[in-house]
Amino acid sequence: MKRFSAFLLGCISLAALAAPPQTNDHGPLLRLVEDYVRGQLQGQSGLVTVQAGPLDPRLRLPACHAFQPYTPTGARLLGKTSVGLRCTSPGRWNIFVPVRIAVETTYVATAAPLAPGQTLQATDLVQLSGDLGSLPAGVVTDPAAAVGKSVRFSVAAGQPLRQDQLVSPPVVQQGQSVKLVFHGPGFTASNEGRALNGGSEGQIIQVRTSSGIVVSGVAQSNGTVLVSPAQP
Repeated sequence: MKRFSAFLLGCISLAALAAPPQTNDHGPLLRLVEDYVRGQLQGQSGLVTVQAGPLDPRLRLPACHAFQPYTPTGARLLGKTSVGLRCTSPGRWNIFVPVRIAVETTYVATAAPLAPGQTLQATDLVQLSGDLGSLPAGVVTDPAAAVGKSVRFSVAAGQPLRQDQLVSPPVVQQGQSVKLVFHGPGFTASNEGRALNGGSEGQIIQVRTSSGIVVSGVAQSNGTVLVSPAQP
């Protein structure tokens, strides 16, 4: 019986040595995640503040020599979010770390109520300071990106202005005569035609040439339509 007990204790000791050490010191992991987020937000205008955690103090993780932080699919690195952290060596585990990301910057809001179709002037807008994480996605941060565009629908005064509320002015009107520019490898040619639809810069315009052929191209800021050769 004594021999069996000694053998059992020996097995337990060997198992303890073979098992990877565990820790509940989450500080280094949280700092690793914070550094990752700051790296992802390099170039972001405004003051960026990142705070990771806390993790459940009961969480004990096997020791790891190779970490891989990542942004989960669909996650937005703003406001309250989560960042993935996986271990790739020697063991393999994966956790999600809660993160609070604040980006203090200026954004554009309406100075007065806007009517549908209204073309924006500089006097229609004001710049305010706030946290992008608490603002709607796609908020406009530069007034120059809004001036000259029109709004799709009415917007109340003091509201953050979003990109999806804006419409660029048309550069081509339906029925107008337009210049077609054909551009391909080693050649450039031009022709005239009549626009079958209107559109803003970057939109697809269909044009009927004088010979009756209908071609499609991309509206340019100067009102021309750029036609590229079909891809094989």
